[in-house]
Amino acid sequence: MNCKTRYLNLLKQVLLGLNRIDRPVYKPYNWGWENKGEADSEVTALSNKVAQHGLLLCSKSFENPEYRYQGGDWPIVAETMIGMKRLENIEYCFNQIIENEIPGDLIEAGVWRGGATIFMKALLTANAITNRKLWVADSFEGLPKPNEKYIEDKFDQHYQYDELSVSLEEVKHNFEKYNLLDEQVIFLKGWFADTLPIAPIEKLALLRVDGDMYGSTIEVLENLYPKLSVGGFVIIDDWGAVPACKKAVMDFRSQYNITEEIQPIDWCGVYWKKQ
Repeated sequence: MNCKTRYLNLLKQVLLGLNRIDRPVYKPYNWGWENKGEADSEVTALSNKVAQHGLLLCSKSFENPEYRYQGGDWPIVAETMIGMKRLENIEYCFNQIIENEIPGDLIEAGVWRGGATIFMKALLTANAITNRKLWVADSFEGLPKPNEKYIEDKFDQHYQYDELSVSLEEVKHNFEKYNLLDEQVIFLKGWFADTLPIAPIEKLALLRVDGDMYGSTIEVLENLYPKLSVGGFVIIDDWGAVPACKKAVMDFRSQYNITEEIQPIDWCGVYWKKQ
């Protein structure tokens, strides 16, 4: 195993937090989707009380390494929640792009703490590739409230999760921690409907979509899929987790007669190669 492979394998472990998952973490009260709606009124009152003093009510706990490997939890400290197989899929698609000389940049739309894009930048750097840009697109303010234009999002509650709101400054800091922040990385801050139609992106080789909602997903596809090179890859992160996301993809493919076979990555993600 050469040094490049060792570096990339170690980076995947670290971005997922698997290298430190045996250590206890201090989990904020009511953290994550699995705890919403189960709040104890007395504990909620206590949490609100301590918050008035600038404190955060937490519990000492251990995270599940199997959940983390599968991409099945919301980490307290890791830079990504997508799991090992979805990180490996990014690497596979990237290697195919380089091997077959598919032209274009790389982008992820919906980046959370930036882990997947940090890994994309590491792939570029480890392979000494400087003629492709990496686009990092996000509101950096969490997810939008449902738009009445998209009935599939009517009851979506992602916007209520503060855990999903990560500032641009924090994401840039995460890139800096791995010495991977430079002029090759371009940040697109704002809602997809506002930023993507005017983004100065000419051509893409890799399009990774992690917008969760119907509206976010279809806005990314409508604006960016036409820029994806033949032979390039589109990755859908939330296919198996959010029915509205899957419907957006199916509606888009049907509208534009896209028939390339959808390939599973794991329980959640899928991808296909543009023909």
